[in-house]
Amino acid sequence: MTMKLYHCKNARSLRPLWTLEEMGLDYDLDLMPFPARLHRPDYLEINPLGTVPCLVNDETVLTESAAICQYLVDKYGPTPLGLSSSDPEYGSYLNWLHRSDATLTFPQTIVFRYTQLEPEERRLPQVADDYTRWFFARLRCVEEAAASRDYLVAGRFTIADICIGYALYLADRLGLRGGFKPNTEAYYQRLTARPGFRRAVVAGLGEGDNPDSFFTE
Repeated sequence: MTMKLYHCKNARSLRPLWTLEEMGLDYDLDLMPFPARLHRPDYLEINPLGTVPCLVNDETVLTESAAICQYLVDKYGPTPLGLSSSDPEYGSYLNWLHRSDATLTFPQTIVFRYTQLEPEERRLPQVADDYTRWFFARLRCVEEAAASRDYLVAGRFTIADICIGYALYLADRLGLRGGFKPNTEAYYQRLTARPGFRRAVVAGLGEGDNPDSFFTE
């Protein structure tokens, strides 16, 4: 049975989609409108939370984007995209994987909700501004790391970069890229120039989308 990934354009499911493309694994993609829980009620039978992503692989069902990335490299490796527990930078690798959501993507979801997702009368500019500042304060960790290395750990591109890279991509889609400092901007350009990233973005586009508008210059 081929793995199946449930995905919405620009959602966190881009992380596992990017990983699948980088690894060259076979998969089926179910591209759903956002939010899936409203537009695809049948999806709740697969993932009762209604969130994306969801990866189904035989009896295994995963719904956390960074966990899916780690599952793929651990199950279908060895691959340069993953680190083993014996690697000296394994702890840093895990920290970046979890930091990608808990520290970076979380405040962005608040910005997205109160600037775009909520009806006009329920939008809260002050909340969005506060969480934008929160995001940029925490983005300092990426700026510092990118000052001395091309990639976050082990001297090579890994799923730590995919997971952090998605947070930067989401910031770009939210109009926050202008706040990137030089090292972060250069790092983001390295990531989005990868063919695997571009294939993942194109795979997740809907009808009428212009792929050129989704890529950094």
